[in-house]
Amino acid sequence: MRPGDRIFSGVAKGSGILIVVIIAAIGAFLLAQAIPSLVANKANFLFSRQFIAGDPDNLSFGVLDLLLVTVYSSIVALIIAMPIALGIALFLTQYAPRRLARPFAYVIDLLAAVPSIIYGLWGAAVLAPALDPVTGWLNSVFGWFFPFSTGNVDRGIGQTIFTASIVLAVMVLPIITAISREVFDRTPPMQIEGALALGATRWEVVRTTVLPFGKAGYISASMLGLGRALGETIAVMIILAQAAGVPFGWSLFDGGDTIASMIARAAAEFNDPRSAGAYIAAGLVLFLLTFIVNAVARSFIVGKKEYE
Repeated sequence: MRPGDRIFSGVAKGSGILIVVIIAAIGAFLLAQAIPSLVANKANFLFSRQFIAGDPDNLSFGVLDLLLVTVYSSIVALIIAMPIALGIALFLTQYAPRRLARPFAYVIDLLAAVPSIIYGLWGAAVLAPALDPVTGWLNSVFGWFFPFSTGNVDRGIGQTIFTASIVLAVMVLPIITAISREVFDRTPPMQIEGALALGATRWEVVRTTVLPFGKAGYISASMLGLGRALGETIAVMIILAQAAGVPFGWSLFDGGDTIASMIARAAAEFNDPRSAGAYIAAGLVLFLLTFIVNAVARSFIVGKKEYE
């Protein structure tokens, strides 16, 4: 092996090991900071719906509602974003003229460059009022179904999980679209040309070759988008109205807090290690949840020779 190859190999291996060490150090730090507060906690950490950490001598906190709101809003965002991202990726790789596909892809990618605080302000000031007629109709017609039942905050202000999920969907759209686009673009040309030679229409080519080839990559991209949605902080904090002690009831018109938004909202309580430890414990749950989602995303493409 030539010296340049050895140097490059060493740098690559070192970078990989460094990332693993940093992630392990973050996990160890969170655990070390959280343990004293967890020991002093008077509530069940996993199943309690209240989170009282302002008084260090009387800690009583649990993450059940926070975890449910985090996962619920992220999954709704993913349900909205996945079909849109799939349509955009297929359009850019299979239907759009090359001279149009590239600038259109840049526009989609630019969505990832918009600061989350801008998304939050747009969601609270523009999107929430605009959605009022839609949410009112959904609540009056489908209110018997729990996702559209009356929530624990005033639906008229629009600062609900429904609004937050739409904003999250816009925020994860570039991730899912970009990865799906790259995967679909790597469909072997021989398979596409073979299907066309047999008389298949463009849609039949997409259905029989592009989608089967890119399915694992598309699912993996969606899982990475889910990880992005789970950890979003500022936009969700601006949009969601606090529920004033009313528990989460599985309605899209509920308010509340995700784990990340609650930690950001309570930054003033970090002056005491025990109070800060309670929030770090909640952050540890989010860390593990994101780690699991990313591991699942990785598992979809492991062993797929076409992606190696």
